[in-house]
Amino acid sequence: MDNQNTVNKVELTGDNSAVGTVAPCYKLGVALSGGGARGFAHAGALKALEEAGYKPDVIAGVSAGSVAGVLYAAGLQPQDILTLFSKVKFTDFCTLSIKNGEGVFSLNKFKRFIERITGVSRLEDLKIPIYVGVTDLDKGIPAEFHEGPIGERVMASCSIPIVFNPVKIDGTHYVDGGVLRNLPAWIIRDKCEKLIGVNCSPLNCFRYKKSFFEIALRTYNLMAKSNQYDDMEMCDHVIITPELAGYQVFNLKDINKVFLSGYAAAHRAIKDWESK
Repeated sequence: MDNQNTVNKVELTGDNSAVGTVAPCYKLGVALSGGGARGFAHAGALKALEEAGYKPDVIAGVSAGSVAGVLYAAGLQPQDILTLFSKVKFTDFCTLSIKNGEGVFSLNKFKRFIERITGVSRLEDLKIPIYVGVTDLDKGIPAEFHEGPIGERVMASCSIPIVFNPVKIDGTHYVDGGVLRNLPAWIIRDKCEKLIGVNCSPLNCFRYKKSFFEIALRTYNLMAKSNQYDDMEMCDHVIITPELAGYQVFNLKDINKVFLSGYAAAHRAIKDWESK
């Protein structure tokens, strides 16, 4: 494998921690969960954290969290991230691609969008170090990228199985990091002194249509919910947005409300932990 296209694949020990640790090299890290359109809560949370003086030195993101993370790491302000997506729709980022049998949609348009907006070609060129969580579909283990072409790595992190095609990188197929680790605290826990997690992926019991598409999304949500508790325990503080449970993964109509929800949740959490 090309040493410049670094991917870290981690087998997990019995205590669910990554094998091998290093001395912390960053003061503050932020881990951003997956959650589809609910990920705009990350932008709101980052805005609140900035206002309170919590500027991350390193970021880890999965799926929607990887999108918010790379845009923020590229220098976009949280409000700019919201504005950027305010006039787009789901079909602006994907195309039907069922002929290969791997997924319903291709995210190639989204890949080009990320490359254009960030203005850089590689993850290591961003202003803030970032780790993108993915799932190695071939080996069935969590993995992360912190170097290499930015578009395909973010696309891989967002590729919900069945809905989107897997992304092949250096001969390996990758899908959404939320399949195994929806909150990527595990990636940077040993790299930072303090770690704040932002979980915008609560699960409610809303009724769903008995369709192929909605059953696939419901299954993904169940997997993501069940695997994030251990990573929440790794964080020093966690910002949670339970009021977003009723928002659909691909609903871009209410992103302003989602942004404000993340902003308010972060302010509540900050007030709580600073009072202790």
